[in-house]
Amino acid sequence: RQDAGNMVASASPDQLLRVGMQGQMILAPLTRGGNLPFRRLCADFGMRVGVGEMVFARMLLNDDKKEKARLRRAANEGLFGVQIATNDVEEGVRAVALAAEAGADWVDLNCGCPIYEATRRGLGSALLRKPDRLATLVRGISERSVLPLTVKVRTASVGDDVNVRQVVAELRKAGAAAVTVHGRTAEQRYSKAADWGVIAAVVGDGVDAGSEVPIIGNGDVQEWYEARRRLEETGVHAVMVGRAALTKPWMFDEFDRSKAWEPDVAERVAVWRKLACYMKEHFRDDARGKAKAWYFLPWHIDFLSRYQPYPPSEWEVPSRQSPLIQTRRAFPPDLPPLDRLLSHPSKEAHELIAHSLWDATSDAEALFALQQAAEAPGLFSRLAAAQQENMAGDAGPGEVE
Repeated sequence: RQDAGNMVASASPDQLLRVGMQGQMILAPLTRGGNLPFRRLCADFGMRVGVGEMVFARMLLNDDKKEKARLRRAANEGLFGVQIATNDVEEGVRAVALAAEAGADWVDLNCGCPIYEATRRGLGSALLRKPDRLATLVRGISERSVLPLTVKVRTASVGDDVNVRQVVAELRKAGAAAVTVHGRTAEQRYSKAADWGVIAAVVGDGVDAGSEVPIIGNGDVQEWYEARRRLEETGVHAVMVGRAALTKPWMFDEFDRSKAWEPDVAERVAVWRKLACYMKEHFRDDARGKAKAWYFLPWHIDFLSRYQPYPPSEWEVPSRQSPLIQTRRAFPPDLPPLDRLLSHPSKEAHELIAHSLWDATSDAEALFALQQAAEAPGLFSRLAAAQQENMAGDAGPGEVE
């Protein structure tokens, strides 16, 4: 035991991070979704490693309140990473220092975000266009960083010019503590299945080079058995999940136990209400706090309402043919009223549910209020009409990872 303790004491921050990440299911940095209350909920369900929402380093250094708030960690979080977007060494070094002061365990450099808000500034996936310049940026930050620096990339920035193997080779030499590979190009968004063959090739390159830099695989993992299979078949150090966790934050516990949890209606309402309660605590239970929380809570209900069980006895084999997260299953047409409400795709339903969760003083009260609402005459006709009005020009929740 003493020898083990000495080994831990002498390990570098990079080595400790690698050990902490090994074999884990990691929560991805999620735009809007990776807020502190949601990460707290995931940690309740066994999440040991997670990353917060992307922070624009320049805005953070200009003392932007929203960016500073994204540095906070939940009290129950294990390893916590802050993801930054920057293309400047000095800016990156200073942002890492602020993340360290806030209590982060490591910082991740975003080189995968495809949204215009990032790429128009030469950030996110735009950094993949010039691997040499990206390597210089990573080297410059990592050499002066007080925390380990990881990097999240996609397989390519534009078109079908997949250059991720070259990019990762440069990042290994530049001092990256780990690299996460999202198995799609920036242009693909979610339009095609993630390419885990490319991710496996990146892992193989590292083995051939004798590199200890871990590769984390990301893309199209919805169920615990898919995550286990990706770990075994590709040799990745860990698996990162995003959209699936938004739909069922208990997936981390499923992964740990290698066993599915299929919550009934009351159990789902309890989970959803817990998120609402965490938002009350974080933003405050007053009019101003509710207004802040409302940017997040109905949006989360949109994802939570998509939950459907995929038991391995029925879906493990099909998942080998096509990722389950790409499967569009219709809900049964004969659902009871409350189930129908909780799975309804309209924004009005999500608002109704969010208000019921926020106002309830107990799980039982929330369940009763939602049951009453679901059984109100004409509710689903009104929701259908409102949804029809909103469909024109509605882009949905958008890019989250």
